[in-house]
Amino acid sequence: MEIELRRTTDKDLSFVLAAESDEENRPFITAWPEEKHRGVLDDANIEPLIIEFRPNNQRVGFVILAGLQSEHRNIEFMRLVITEKGKGYGRAAVQAIKRHAFERLAAHRLWLDVKERNMRARLLYDKEGFRDQGTLRECLKGPDGFESLVVMSLLEQEYRTA
Repeated sequence: MEIELRRTTDKDLSFVLAAESDEENRPFITAWPEEKHRGVLDDANIEPLIIEFRPNNQRVGFVILAGLQSEHRNIEFMRLVITEKGKGYGRAAVQAIKRHAFERLAAHRLWLDVKERNMRARLLYDKEGFRDQGTLRECLKGPDGFESLVVMSLLEQEYRTA
């Protein structure tokens, strides 16, 4: 499956906001207001990317990477939202993100946090080589109470030998 990552533009913000507010995605992410999304478009330390399926350039999600200017080469895989579930776009997107982080951004470590109850995402990250780093217990207050985050990471040498 061919996935392309391209820089998010102003014209993509309505797509990004709709993807975040979608019923299937909302329980697993902390949605941002439009102003915050607009603010990262020009932030040199953050890279918002649209995930497109080739050959027809269909937008199937977005990702936000942060820490691009980290002297420690730690890139945060801050957010991944896929709009069409069960078609393999998520796995292809994670593989493209890993290539981008390690081959283009020269990351030493790619890390993320994921809601503990988001088993679908946790299983995908695990299959893609991310290792569990621990749990941030009840660190988010949501509408249904407090939630925990699981921190996962992948090191450059693990990516290269996989």
